[in-house]
Amino acid sequence: MDKFVINGGRRLSGSVTIAPAKNAILPQICAALLADSGRTTLLDVPDLADVRTSINVVNHIGAQAGYDPGQRTLTIDATQLTTHEVPYDLMRRMRASFLVLGALLGRMRKARVSLPGGCAFGPRPVDLHIKGFTTMGAKCTDDHGYIKCDGSRMKAATFVFDRPTHTGTENLMLAAATIPGETVLVNAGCDPEITDLADMLNNMGAKIQGAGTATMRITGVKKLKGVEHRAIPDRLEAGTFLLAGAMTKGTVETRSVEPRHLEAVTAKLIEMGAKVTTTKKRMTIKGPARLYPAQIATFPYPGFPTDLQPAILSALTIADGPSQVVDTVFPNRYSHSMELVRMGADINVTGNEVRIAGVPALRGAAVMASDIRAGAGLVLAALAAEGESTIRRVYHIDRGYQGLETKLAQLGADISRVEDD
Repeated sequence: MDKFVINGGRRLSGSVTIAPAKNAILPQICAALLADSGRTTLLDVPDLADVRTSINVVNHIGAQAGYDPGQRTLTIDATQLTTHEVPYDLMRRMRASFLVLGALLGRMRKARVSLPGGCAFGPRPVDLHIKGFTTMGAKCTDDHGYIKCDGSRMKAATFVFDRPTHTGTENLMLAAATIPGETVLVNAGCDPEITDLADMLNNMGAKIQGAGTATMRITGVKKLKGVEHRAIPDRLEAGTFLLAGAMTKGTVETRSVEPRHLEAVTAKLIEMGAKVTTTKKRMTIKGPARLYPAQIATFPYPGFPTDLQPAILSALTIADGPSQVVDTVFPNRYSHSMELVRMGADINVTGNEVRIAGVPALRGAAVMASDIRAGAGLVLAALAAEGESTIRRVYHIDRGYQGLETKLAQLGADISRVEDD
């Protein structure tokens, strides 16, 4: 395993190009399984551990998927699928792999898929996925840690989500795309990645209306074909670099971004004293001498994203005054807070609420990443801290950020990846 060694206190400056969104690409890999003719090509795909895991999943099912790291292209031929089962060893690595369930029901009308793994920050149940499939006529049972679904009698239906769910909406979209009749999803997720998935499916021949709103209508079609598609920019990577600029009193430009996807984030950064300027595909942040405190509450899109909660919590530890963070999406997502305490942060966690008394500066320390976004938050803290920090278990970070240390070094950070002995 590798670790990052960071000497903090350097002001970041320069430009960084943001990659296409991992959280858009993973469901698109599953969507390619619905094409019974033609080949799907996904463009400019970052070489991430989660992408590699998804490739292994679709290859196990019988698709022929290959990734060219030089060209950053992923091609998938799903004309001949051989199995509807996906074992635990493949599913345990990430939660997004559960989207294969909807794809298999849409393509083969049957599936046996292990319950998913992924980041360890509290329960993330898939009950709404199963309720949706059941409402559409599938017979789903818990089979010794696997979800077994018979979709031979699936039909269009109206399903009302108890709460908006990103992956739940995508899973039902994948299944409904080829089910006869009109399926209506009410209180659906509105995330940009969901809209991007709908755009790809529509190019494949699907008929989806209302993506990006709370009510989505899907008219099932008989056949879908392979297409060429490039995912939207990664708003979470962009937000991470904007926060890095803000925390280090630097000036950082993010290129190839979609500013409207980050409005909730930039509004808070401006409130915290940063200057943010935007053009059509670029955003530039200039950090203040010291950040102001703020009140943050995560919420499904278009609210403040839970995936950037660890990063902004790191920023608030050095704000000039008391702050509060409430994660309404994943109430237990604070494993990184105790690592920040090791760096000198003044944090008090009570239930789903964190109170932060800003300190003038953090101190370098040895810390450990527990998941993708917590790891990124610790990297930001180390960049702003005085002295040397060591961050272990960076394989978590590699799941969501390709070459994070390289991009940060190009902005002036003193960061290196070394083997952890």
